[in-house]
Amino acid sequence: MTRTNLTALALPAAMSAALATAVCGPATAQDTMAVTFGTNWLPQAEHGGYYQALADGTYAACGLDVTIAPGGPQVNNRALLLAGRIQFHMGGNLLQAFNAAQEGIPLKVVAAHFQKEPQIIMTHPGEGFDTWESLTGLPTLFLGENGYQSFYQWMIDAYGFKAEQRKPYTFNPAPFVADKKSGQQGYVTSEPFAVETVGGFKPNVFLLADYGFDTYATTVEVMDDFITDNADAVQCFVDASAIGWTKYLYGDASAGDKAILDANADMSQEQLDYSRNAMKEYGIVDSGESLTDGIGAMTAARIEGFYEKMVAAGVAPDNIELSDMYTLDFVNKGVGLDIKTELTK
Repeated sequence: MTRTNLTALALPAAMSAALATAVCGPATAQDTMAVTFGTNWLPQAEHGGYYQALADGTYAACGLDVTIAPGGPQVNNRALLLAGRIQFHMGGNLLQAFNAAQEGIPLKVVAAHFQKEPQIIMTHPGEGFDTWESLTGLPTLFLGENGYQSFYQWMIDAYGFKAEQRKPYTFNPAPFVADKKSGQQGYVTSEPFAVETVGGFKPNVFLLADYGFDTYATTVEVMDDFITDNADAVQCFVDASAIGWTKYLYGDASAGDKAILDANADMSQEQLDYSRNAMKEYGIVDSGESLTDGIGAMTAARIEGFYEKMVAAGVAPDNIELSDMYTLDFVNKGVGLDIKTELTK
């Protein structure tokens, strides 16, 4: 497992002091807490705010010595969270938290740094599948097993898609590129770039969040006992991450990008630039509630509404106590909004 620790790099003095005071008081060498944040995949722009906060010292400014432990095909960081080996974990979307609540696992979502999940359906332009409504007529829709069991069940329930349309997606775009009457799942930050590079055309992109699949994503999960014993550390991580994301999207992202490139030899600057621009264009990180409440914002109403949709689609059971799987104590404080104003003048 690759780990990156960049907390020795510092913020500008004024911003560092302001953050330290605002979040949890001035940090000293004696009271800095070492924590690990486990991500759900290899380092990429979709993790950019966290690497930015490491690289410029934002975590260190409020008292955390953060190590990022990347996920990947052979890594199960969620199991390490449950075992107490790491303190913070990046969840995918709310479905994992629903499952944890159903199983009685004592963890909570403390922030959601993506207002929209980047999940999309792509089609070939000019082939009769240029609107969301037309996609129910696709002869072939390449979907992975996880997608079929989750968001596609909602698509069947809410819009009348059919199980027969689905063919297995092996995370290779070649079958989609070759079949002009097909569609394919993907992330708006990634797969369209691959198709443009490999296939030489710009696909139609349908972001599921814009059609009602309104889960929060890139959540931060923390065990209940750590929250109880270390509330200041949780607040520091949530607030510093919000600032890191604000700066990564609207400021100079070079420090975060360098940290990602150093940690992932297979990543390219071209891919990072594409993904960051896509996150901004589609409002993945900053839209809706985060525009007024700060990046990471959540509301009970939206969590409950998404849960009801998943129950109706047969994706989630109807007996979950939602209060067991999230807390709003650490979000909706407007953190980073002043920085965004300065950066976007």
